[in-house]
Amino acid sequence: MPAHLSTPRFAYVLLALGTAGSAAVWILLALSLDRQCSWMAVFAALDAALMLRLGGYRPGWPRALLGVVATVVTIVLANWGIAAGQMGSGMGMLPWESALKLGGSHAMLLTQLANQPVDLAWLWLSLAVAAFAAR
Repeated sequence: MPAHLSTPRFAYVLLALGTAGSAAVWILLALSLDRQCSWMAVFAALDAALMLRLGGYRPGWPRALLGVVATVVTIVLANWGIAAGQMGSGMGMLPWESALKLGGSHAMLLTQLANQPVDLAWLWLSLAVAAFAAR
C-alpha cells in the first residue's frame, strides 16, 4: 500500500485539535499568571507526539518532522495570543478581538520583547523534545 494512503487522516485531525488546545491552554495560563509560561512549549511538544501516536501515524522521521512543525505552530499561536491578550486588555478588548487587529510585525516585536533568554531556551528545548518524542 502506498505511504500516502496508509497515513490515517484521524492523526491530522487529532494533531490540529491538540495544537489548538495546547495554544489555548498556554494563552489562558500566561494571561492569568501575567508571565510568558514558555515551559508550556514542552507540554505542547509532548501533546503533538501523543496525538500523532494516538492517530496511528507511522513512526519515523516524517512523524518527527510533523511533531516539530505542530510545536512551532503552537508556539506561534500562543505567542500571538499572549501578545494580543496583553495589548487588548489595555484597550478594553477581548483577546480574540485584539488578535484579529494585531499585525504580524507588531506581534513579532512584542514577542521579542517579552521573551527572555530562558524563554527562548524552553522554546528550543521543546523542538528537540518534539523531534525525539514523535519519532
